[in-house]
Parts: sequence; C-alpha cells; structure tokens
Amino acid sequence: MTMIDSNLQGVRARIAQACLAAGRAPDAVALLAVSKTFGPEAVCEAARAGQRRFGENYIQEAVAKMAQVAALGLPEPLEWHCIGPVQSNKTRLVAEHFDWVHTVDRLKIAERLSGQRPARLPPLQVCIQVSVDGASTKSGVAPDEALQLARAVAQLPRLRLRGVMSIPDEAPGYAAQLAVHLRVRQLFEALRDQGGAGFEDFDTLSLGMTGDLEAAVAAGSTMVRVGSGIFGARDYGARPA
Repeated sequence: MTMIDSNLQGVRARIAQACLAAGRAPDAVALLAVSKTFGPEAVCEAARAGQRRFGENYIQEAVAKMAQVAALGLPEPLEWHCIGPVQSNKTRLVAEHFDWVHTVDRLKIAERLSGQRPARLPPLQVCIQVSVDGASTKSGVAPDEALQLARAVAQLPRLRLRGVMSIPDEAPGYAAQLAVHLRVRQLFEALRDQGGAGFEDFDTLSLGMTGDLEAAVAAGSTMVRVGSGIFGARDYGARPA
C-alpha cells in the first residue's frame, strides 16, 4: 500500500467517525483531495485508490496537470474543483476546464464564468465563498451581501448554484472551530431558505480542511477539502501562477 493510499484510508476513517459522532450518515460528506503543488503522478495514485474529486488552487498549474493526468489514461474521468481565487484574466481557463468553482465572491467573476462556459460542457457548478469572520487575508463576500450575490449567480445561464464555501482563519481548538463553522452553516441555511428560483440544487456546504474536518462535519459540512492529510507536506517552490 502506498503512502497516499494509506493516508486516504485514514482520512476517510476520520470522516466516517466524525459523521458517526454527529449522527450523520457516513456518505453525507464528500472528500475533496487538494492536490495543489503535487504532480500528476500523485493525482493518479490517489485516483487508483478510489479518489475522484480533486481541488486545485493555482489555475494555470491545474490546467497543465489536467492534461498530464488525462495523458496517463485513467479508466474513469476525474472531477476538478477550483478552490483558489479567480481573477478576471483566469476566468476563461476555469470556465473551460473545471467542473466546479468554490470561490465566487463577485458578480463580475460569475458573469465572466457564465459567458465563457462552453456550450458543449454541462453548467459549471458554483459555490459562493463567504467570509464570516472578516479575515483580511481571505477572500469572500460579507454575510450581509451573500444573498444578493447568490440570487444573481443563480440566474446566470451557464452556471448552477450549489452552495457556500468558507475558509475561516485557524481557530484554537475544537470548540472555537465548531463555533465559526456553525456560523457558516447558519448562513448557508439562511440562503437556502430565502433564495428562491435557481436554488433548487443548493445543497453543498464546502467547509473544513485537514486540521478541522471533525468540527466541520459536526457543523454540517457536506464537502471537506483535505490536502496535506492525503499528499503530505507541500513544497511551495517555483510553479506556474
């Protein structure tokens, strides 16, 4: 068994145990393997261990990696999620190559993604990124502006609004992690209940990473984003932007 295979089994066991503790079904939480800075071989190794969803932060790096992975001839297609900031000059790459984008926090970006999504592809699955703790180093729409943005995104023709994503600042300990994650959950539920037309598939709460996935699952996350817990420590050396 490889390191990545072993790590995946460990992460899946953590998710299952967290679901059990929260009274949730083990399959209620999807695992997104965050493969940024790791090469196509690592992605293929995880795919051979049964992982299908992969998250990438660096768009140009990701697009090149997708082509390299495709050339290696995996038996099943992978699902690619953009979980990094999307600048205006990168929207076409996201629209043409990704299946999901978790980081829409401005209508301008959503409009460009919709306009540039090829007709041959299914609608791009979109989460609104929210900032519930006001962290100055993180992207995300403010909670009191999230409903207006979500409603506008829901009406764009080549996008499908799926839910909310958040990356709160690191909190000291489980209780503090749970408290901030519950604030995101409350906002998610408020948007779902008030949204209206275009919110029919609003079912995704993208919340939690390697260090806080137990608290995220307890708070109601439906998708956790785990990188180092699967692939190991990262080397942030020279890479494409």
